[in-house]
Amino acid sequence: MGQPALLEVSNISKGFPGVQALDDVQFELRAGEVHALVGENGAGKSTLMKILSGIYKRDAGLIKINGAEVNVTDPHHAQLTGISIIHQEMNLMPHLTVAQNILIGREPRIAKFFLSEAQLNKKAQLLLDELGLALNTKDLVENLTVAKQQMVEIVKALSYKSDIIIMDEPTSALTKAETETLFEIINNLKKSGKGIIYISHRMEELARISDRITVFRDGRYIDTLETNTTEIGKIISLMVGREVDHNARPELTKKDGNDIVLKVEGLSTRRLLQNVTFDLRKGEILGFAGLMGAGRTEVALAMIGLDKVQAGKIIIEGKEVKIKNPAQAVAAGIGYLSEDRKRFGLLLAQDVVFNTVLSSVKKFVNSFGIFNKLKARRQTESSIDSLQIKTPSSSQTVKNLSGGNQQKVVIAKWLTRECDILIFDEPTRGIDVGAKEEIYRLLNDLARQGKSIIMISSELPEVLRLSDRIVVMCEGRVTGVLNNEDANQENIMQLATKYRD
Repeated sequence: MGQPALLEVSNISKGFPGVQALDDVQFELRAGEVHALVGENGAGKSTLMKILSGIYKRDAGLIKINGAEVNVTDPHHAQLTGISIIHQEMNLMPHLTVAQNILIGREPRIAKFFLSEAQLNKKAQLLLDELGLALNTKDLVENLTVAKQQMVEIVKALSYKSDIIIMDEPTSALTKAETETLFEIINNLKKSGKGIIYISHRMEELARISDRITVFRDGRYIDTLETNTTEIGKIISLMVGREVDHNARPELTKKDGNDIVLKVEGLSTRRLLQNVTFDLRKGEILGFAGLMGAGRTEVALAMIGLDKVQAGKIIIEGKEVKIKNPAQAVAAGIGYLSEDRKRFGLLLAQDVVFNTVLSSVKKFVNSFGIFNKLKARRQTESSIDSLQIKTPSSSQTVKNLSGGNQQKVVIAKWLTRECDILIFDEPTRGIDVGAKEEIYRLLNDLARQGKSIIMISSELPEVLRLSDRIVVMCEGRVTGVLNNEDANQENIMQLATKYRD
């Protein structure tokens, strides 16, 4: 008789009002393996992880660790049981130091009463050294980059020495070098017999790091596959329930070069941008490509007044505009969809109606100064229908929607404001394959309706899939503009690494 699995989950169900999040699902994790769990947003992955980590209580089913049934009652109990989780949404205390965050609740003390700051930093440094991470234990977390905060979250989870480690989108904020460091850590954990549940929308990561892949769809278990004998295309088909064409390119429709709605000339900022020049045509998707730090997001921030412009012009419909803050950008017809939609695009505690009309309140106020709730709800429900937003109702709290549907609510907000120029910064970050296809369809539909779109993306296949033309940047400069029919990943990368002589 073989060894029992490190973790066995069977017949787990979990429901919320109006939603059956999990329906009789199963999952197994072996010691010394990375088992990827994949599925579209809303498939039930995070719900299962929250059950395993004690955040949610299951309605039915069994959980076994090393063959013994367990009932995880809360997150602390999960840690005592040997389960640690690295959340996609970071759970750090920004006003505390790196060391204090890593060892919170487990601080070394002198005579049981007095915290030893020296011992705290020493213990945290040992953990960082063990994992090969260059972080200063005394730095405040609020002063770290998002990527470094993610590494602190990872160290914190691993510091519990758990046998079962859940990683939910652990590389979403990491650079390529930091991702490589994480993969080394994962391989060392495997060698020591740890079991890792790995959730990611990045298919290339799964192919590289996982041993097996389990697919969930609509809250149900679909299949478990050996990674090394399975084509990624098959996994995606199981996730979305249909075939997805990853090599699609935009239709080569001729855009009138004279129909320019936006011209940016010689845009420069103190920190990075140098003489950035480009134009945007009506009904065009203009992609921006480049490596991290190239200046793509900085162009968007300068255009909407969040980065101070030192030199250059922004010309809309033939007229130069001065934009010093986001409100002026909106007044000029520019809508910006931030890469961090939860922080800058939405009010998560408010409902879909509130978020949809947030930038257009005046449209829903009558001559007596009274807000017309019925009109706002009708507009929102129209947006829900046209954008195919999956929500029980327009009164649903936005934080309860999947990532893809949250992104659609942000789009609804700017369409309600009737912005003709839309800047999408990493429009599909943290969104699953099926939801990506819906966002792609939406972008193409908006372009066909005459909206002009700037799309910033770190994923070259995505840039090639959607863009009519591609602006490539390196070190704050535009190094080339390519027509899609002439573009491929190789020549984009050549331009993206075209450093100054």
